[in-house]
Amino acid sequence: MPVKTVTLSEDAYLALAALKKDGESFSDVVRRLARGNRSLLEFAGDWRDFPEEKMTAYLSFLEAGDRLSKAKLRREIGRRRK
Repeated sequence: MPVKTVTLSEDAYLALAALKKDGESFSDVVRRLARGNRSLLEFAGDWRDFPEEKMTAYLSFLEAGDRLSKAKLRREIGRRRK
């Protein structure tokens, strides 16, 4: 198979390397990332090694955002009814 040489900045290389899974080549990583409409099943287990305290903080952040969105929606509905 023919190959092409691609130049990456140091930070881009490190970002790509961080996404590389065991046994995966850099070409595999690029192909995986370039695919559109990825299945949610591909993300299954990705949170497994996420520290519990960070997950708790993240979930709190999402819940706060959800409460804010609901409050804004209620205000907007109230304005439209007047």
